[in-house]
Amino acid sequence: MADALPIMFQGTHSDAGKSVIATAFCRIFAQDGWKTAPFKSQNMSLNSYVTPDGKEIGRAQGIQAEAAGVAARAEMNPILIKPSREHESQIVVLGKPYATMQAFAYRNEFFHRGLAVIRQSLETLMNEYDRIVIEGAGSPAEVNLNDRELVNMRIARLADAPVVLIGDIERGGVFASLVGTLTLLEPEDRKRVVGVIINKFHGDAALLKPGLDWFERYTGVPVLGVVPYLPDLAIDAEDSLALERFAASSDDRWAIDIAVIRCPKIANFTDIDPLVAEPDCRVRLVTHAGELGEPDVIVLPGSKNTIEDLMYMKKRGLASGIVSLVNEGKTTVVGLCGGYQMLGAVIRDPHGVETPFPEMKGLGLLPIETTIEQTKTTVRSEGVLTWAGERFAVRGYEIHMGRSTPLPGYAPLIEIGGRGEGAKRGDERVLGTYVHDLFHNDAFRTAFFNAIRREKGLAVSGVRPFHSLKEIAFDRLAAHVRQHVAVEQIEQIMRQFQKRTVE
Repeated sequence: MADALPIMFQGTHSDAGKSVIATAFCRIFAQDGWKTAPFKSQNMSLNSYVTPDGKEIGRAQGIQAEAAGVAARAEMNPILIKPSREHESQIVVLGKPYATMQAFAYRNEFFHRGLAVIRQSLETLMNEYDRIVIEGAGSPAEVNLNDRELVNMRIARLADAPVVLIGDIERGGVFASLVGTLTLLEPEDRKRVVGVIINKFHGDAALLKPGLDWFERYTGVPVLGVVPYLPDLAIDAEDSLALERFAASSDDRWAIDIAVIRCPKIANFTDIDPLVAEPDCRVRLVTHAGELGEPDVIVLPGSKNTIEDLMYMKKRGLASGIVSLVNEGKTTVVGLCGGYQMLGAVIRDPHGVETPFPEMKGLGLLPIETTIEQTKTTVRSEGVLTWAGERFAVRGYEIHMGRSTPLPGYAPLIEIGGRGEGAKRGDERVLGTYVHDLFHNDAFRTAFFNAIRREKGLAVSGVRPFHSLKEIAFDRLAAHVRQHVAVEQIEQIMRQFQKRTVE
């Protein structure tokens, strides 16, 4: 490997905060003048990101690249696993679909191919960047998987990176989880752990000090920081666990009520993040008809398995409930990607790409029909959206296996390079598009919700620039971590590791 300085963050379990800490260090190193790249060898997520050259990677690494101020690229997440059915996932390699595989086959047949791709990607980044911020997955102490793991200590050895172990105190038992993880590591891997960070702390840090002192005496591993919980961080989340931050209900009758349909294979749910930035919008997740109510807006997000998620909606009464609300003029529905497909007349999967069910009737709210194809579209898009008599420049990205074709009565929502994209009903109460990040476009989002505000007798809002909020969030996160983590000590450790290797 080249002489770039790597650091790796691993956790005692999933959702310990590895992605957020890694994002902070991407920003910190960039602020300090280092050309920095994030790296996660293997990511399992339904939240993905399209690079400027049209490759698909995990959302977290795309956001970490933004934090570092560099363009995202496929090498930053060479393997992306996208679960589609029970024990089955689509495997994306260097940004392109590779195969759909069962978990057992992936583990036994893909290991050597995956390791070669990871090695080459890491070497490419090490040759082109000054700092490499590497993120693990799950726990390095999953002893049943370690003989063929591709994301934790094997990657630390490959990069010759020091490892910082992150524990989540919010869940309780943080010292037990940290000590247990260290105990289960192989001796040579345990030596790589140069320190721990305790994350998501609430309360008086003085009360934690006896535990910190005990931990350092017992393990000989220093505590490099205790990071207090940071609320309202406007940075895209990767794991669907983050959806729990959205309220389940709202009693504020004056607020704009937004119901987001949460299906089992919900994907790219960061589409709804800008809605939370609107101060009078209340976003709630809905899983069955009894929770639906009469919201002002219903959002149907993307899905990795559109037909089976549509079946889920029909069984729970959501599909009929949505159709009734729209036809009664009580709500506006926005479908994004898979949600857009659901709004049409029919969805077909003749090749069994996502499901063995060959066909399913849609909600019938838009004049389109969809066929799931074997080739995936991954592209960044820019166009002009026409709505309520106004035209809005919009940009976003597309990730989909389906192709939707017009039926009689079709009207496009967006014009992209001379072609119509998406669809809208004549009364504009139903909108659908393959373009993710639709609500990230500030002018359209503001106009859309101001129309609802006028209907409800609420004061209209000025434009809130969501991209600027994200940049502010990156800087806020970096400052927070600088305050509570021994960043200079970690830098020194990184240099010592390189020096040790040279000697």
